Amino acid sequence: MSTFLLSRTDAIGDVVLTLPVAGRLKQLFPSCRVVLLGRTYTQAIAEACPWIDDFLNFDELLKLPAPEQVAALRAQQADAILHVFPNKQLARLARQAQISVRIGTRNRWFHWLTCNRRVALSRKNSPLHEAQLNLQLLEPLLTTAALLPLPEVANLVRLVPAVALKPALRELLSARHAGQLNVILHPRSRGSAREWGLAHFGTLARLLHQAGHRVFVTGTATEGEELRAWLTEHRAFLAAELTGQLSLPELLAFIGASDGLVAGSTGPLHVAAALGRHALGLYPPIRPMHPGRWAPLGQHAEYLVFNRPDCQACRTQPAACSCIKALEPTEALARIQQWQPLLSAAF
Repeated sequence: MSTFLLSRTDAIGDVVLTLPVAGRLKQLFPSCRVVLLGRTYTQAIAEACPWIDDFLNFDELLKLPAPEQVAALRAQQADAILHVFPNKQLARLARQAQISVRIGTRNRWFHWLTCNRRVALSRKNSPLHEAQLNLQLLEPLLTTAALLPLPEVANLVRLVPAVALKPALRELLSARHAGQLNVILHPRSRGSAREWGLAHFGTLARLLHQAGHRVFVTGTATEGEELRAWLTEHRAFLAAELTGQLSLPELLAFIGASDGLVAGSTGPLHVAAALGRHALGLYPPIRPMHPGRWAPLGQHAEYLVFNRPDCQACRTQPAACSCIKALEPTEALARIQQWQPLLSAAF
């Protein structure tokens, strides 16, 4: 086989944890071409991944008349499509485009009508990591199916910034002294994860500043407006706040030039881990949100989780989740104090 389409039309973190599928395809079929079919906001991830050769924009595809949508898929000359994230419309289009091998899970009814290779895969109660679950979609392409250990999967999570860091930001990061760390705090999750809370992030910013480290805050422009009062209150502890100032390619370059990032289970956390930076994730013990399923994967990735088997009470009141707020800022500081300054990965 020569060309594979990976359909993953959801969030940044989900796409990052799909990168091992692309990496594994390159191992199995060294001369193959891998195309990510994703949303506009994830194109920068595709462009930064060494395993992905091209990007097909789902949002642009939807703007085309129906016959042209099919033609656009056919133009990729794909031998196989893997529906890593089930999408009824794309499953139908792939069938109409007559892609030879169409792989999906058995537990989506529309895959029985549109896919000719179906994998028994249930994510909800699985003990496997999300990246391992994604790799199970490769089973129809293998002569023998073997579960890759998580350390081997982590080696396939890799990003390299595709744009150079702006000189002003490079100078900002290079202003540190010996032993200082450039630490990014990303307080918001846009609803994708349980949030640690601004009070804890504020305390951590103060503790890091007092320990001699340099603190940066990132987020979207909307999040920046939401955080405005908090940012003003904690300005004395911050080297810079960059909310709304960085495009995704620029954010990748900035994270890649920093030492590490602290966040909940968000896209930037998984991006930091994939860039080889220190990545400290903050998690509740609730399944399926727990780190056993969603931990960041990378050479310097780690997480904190409250030691409780499962927090049933927090299921009914997500905003008041006491498990994640039980993680103390001093615990996060202790982990960060063990980090070593890293050479910049952004060129």
